Amino acid sequence: MSEILFHYERVNPTTWAYLSSLLTLALFFKFNRLLSVRNLDLLLLILLAPAMICIKWGLDHPASVAGAIGPAGPDAVSPQRVEELGYLWLFGINTLLLVRMLADTMMVRRPLLEPNLTAGGLSFLTVSLLLFLAANVVTGTPEQADLYAVRRADHLAKREASELELSSLETHGPGFPVVFQFPHIVTQRLLSPERKGAADAEAPTPSGTPDPSISDQPFPPSEGDPTAPRFSSAEEITAKATAIVCQAMIVLGILLVASWHFDNPTAGIAAATLYLMLPYTAMWTGSTTHALPGALLVWAILFYRRPFVAGLLIGLACGTLYYPLFLLPLWITFYWRRGAGRFVAGGLCVLPVLILVLVFTSTDTAMFFAQLRQTFGVRLPRIEQVDGIWQFWSPEYRLPILAFHIGLSLSFILWPAQKNLATLLSASAALMLGAQFWHAHSGGLALGWYMPALLLTVFRPNLEDRVALDVVLPVKWKAPWRAAA
Repeated sequence: MSEILFHYERVNPTTWAYLSSLLTLALFFKFNRLLSVRNLDLLLLILLAPAMICIKWGLDHPASVAGAIGPAGPDAVSPQRVEELGYLWLFGINTLLLVRMLADTMMVRRPLLEPNLTAGGLSFLTVSLLLFLAANVVTGTPEQADLYAVRRADHLAKREASELELSSLETHGPGFPVVFQFPHIVTQRLLSPERKGAADAEAPTPSGTPDPSISDQPFPPSEGDPTAPRFSSAEEITAKATAIVCQAMIVLGILLVASWHFDNPTAGIAAATLYLMLPYTAMWTGSTTHALPGALLVWAILFYRRPFVAGLLIGLACGTLYYPLFLLPLWITFYWRRGAGRFVAGGLCVLPVLILVLVFTSTDTAMFFAQLRQTFGVRLPRIEQVDGIWQFWSPEYRLPILAFHIGLSLSFILWPAQKNLATLLSASAALMLGAQFWHAHSGGLALGWYMPALLLTVFRPNLEDRVALDVVLPVKWKAPWRAAA
């Protein structure tokens, strides 16, 4: 980025948290209505920043360098302690946000509260933020989890199988590498064999000499873990490209939902701007694992009037991570009087694709069924090799939280009795937010799963009239026996 902008340097996460918080207050805080719900929502979102900073600092400073970052002694605060405090703070704010989303269905009055900046200014700011965040992804290093997904996509294209498939399903479903297929094909074409050969000849291994045993010269392993696998340039570019596309789809989806269903494009621009200003978005822009489920959920909301398309998108979300399975009771009962069958049919259409992926990436029948159980969560919750907050707490406490989350998901079958688009927004955000409390791999850190739906809930108007019976498009084709009747 410094080659394009003279002396450009990335903004420190702590500095960005201060600046973005002040900018959020300047753009959206209603100074003439201090006790409004909008101001409460903004304060809760701003209070996520300290947790993000603590967690990021703890992750960037492992225990091996604890003595190099501050004075040693009994009063010194270790990076692990800072990270734990960050997760505790995050759990507290997530709890308040969960209560806020569950109470949203009871908030009938929704006064129109315009941002403090014009729509043109917000649009310029949104585009600028998106470009700068994309540039940070291009010049940064993708996460290991996303690089594993790219390698799984390569295995799928070549119809190969390895133990990588089974291990990566701990965090990714079989539909996750499918999303990387198109970017992977594009990057393979961009990096033609001649260009890759020239790049490989120039790229030294950690010892300083080329390694002839590697056909596609990979990048060196991470400094924190010398034993970590190395990934090729095509795999790294694929992970970056997919992350940028997912973030762009989230922003575009937010804008279209507000334009089509809120009849207020300014609200969509405001929600998209606020999403891009969050310190979380700046820190984890390049994480496809965080962004992809949120992008699919936003686009499912966008096409909620077409149950089959919404079912396809929710089904694909369930294939990328099994946590969206908890959305099914809510969405099916929303369409109960019109469109439930089409929604279920759309979700089932994704199932054969996911099964074929498992077939191509399984070495034997035992591995296939193991992957199938892993995909749909038909297994006991993990109590070993967990991270996030559960590396500090006893993992057994996940079990009652999981039971509560299952009960919350099933409760939407009966409550509220009359579901509308507002219910769909707030309850979807609540369910994906609730999964953060027992998620074994990031412990509440995947804010991208629920943040787009939450922001749409914050900026939504009154949507009581948007019930499925009135707004869902009717079936144009009828079965012969129904036509005869």
